[in-house]
Amino acid sequence: MSLNLGEKKAVVAEVSAQVAAAQTIVVAEYRGVEVTKLTVLRKKARESGVYLRVLKNTLVRRAVADTPFAGLADKMVGPLIYSISADPVAAAKVLSEFAKTNDKLELKAGCYAGKVLDVAGVQALASIPSRDELLARLLGVMQAPVSGFAVVLAALAKQRGGADEPAPAEEAVAA
Repeated sequence: MSLNLGEKKAVVAEVSAQVAAAQTIVVAEYRGVEVTKLTVLRKKARESGVYLRVLKNTLVRRAVADTPFAGLADKMVGPLIYSISADPVAAAKVLSEFAKTNDKLELKAGCYAGKVLDVAGVQALASIPSRDELLARLLGVMQAPVSGFAVVLAALAKQRGGADEPAPAEEAVAA
């Protein structure tokens, strides 16, 4: 069913709003992917904060015109699913991980920081740890010296605490 002019304008406005806040757009061809599998993909995208939608290419071209993602317009051919995210790696990661388990989803291109990425570029972007993963690693690195110091202090306190108290055998001899 085709959209009327008002519906098309609404879709362009919605996509333009997503693009304005986005750092990454990744497109993939979804020809032959079963609906149940696409539903799983959409769920993963929602959990990752990724806007994932099948859209008319002409509407998306209008939405990305005059944005850093305008270079991606040449790659918008065929039945595509669009993955848009404010997180630099989330959009690439969601589609790339799904494509590993489903050979019918074919990554086509992406755009990050105004640069159009080919399939290898999208996969390289997907291999970068996400912001949350990097923050967790940083927290672990920052906590390691403090927790190690606490363990040493606890062992030292136990050792000194044991030397000040007489052993049970010494108490029996003294009595």
